[in-house]
Amino acid sequence: MIFSTLEHILTHISFSVVSIVITIHLITLLVDEIVGLYDSPEKGMIATFFCITGLLVTRWIYLGHFPLSDLYESLIFLSWSFSIIHIVPYFKKHKNNLSAITAPSAIFTQGFATSGLLTEMSQSEILVPALQSQWLMMHVSMMVLGYAALLCGSLLSVALLVITFRQDIRILCKNNHFFKKSFFR
Repeated sequence: MIFSTLEHILTHISFSVVSIVITIHLITLLVDEIVGLYDSPEKGMIATFFCITGLLVTRWIYLGHFPLSDLYESLIFLSWSFSIIHIVPYFKKHKNNLSAITAPSAIFTQGFATSGLLTEMSQSEILVPALQSQWLMMHVSMMVLGYAALLCGSLLSVALLVITFRQDIRILCKNNHFFKKSFFR
């Protein structure tokens, strides 16, 4: 009972912190003069990382196996992976350009995992004997971490395509004479 209550508390705290982080990102994107909010999103993602880590450790202790056996646990681990990808450039003192992709990805995966659609799936079950090995802990965790890196890369490439396409449209709109000749003949 205590473990499930702690699990719910940590889930809601981490989801709330990621929501606040995205709000702060939007505020600093629109208003660049607020210097006090500059470092807040990274500290919020660190807090989210610790909440999700506590959630996973609590579930690991409660269930007796590494928490990657169902969709709920895999999505929470994917959200944890996004928060790691978000934190690594912060600790290396680099500018974090991935924050616009990793924070919304973390909130969407965690939001889907904690939504009402997966209420039955978040209940723990006994693993089949084939999954009670060390293979689950190593292979599946590295696969989910790889999926997080792949999702960040693909979302970054989509963002680059959108930015490039918007610049091409502006160039065509400036050259209005060419635009009218080529499309309205």
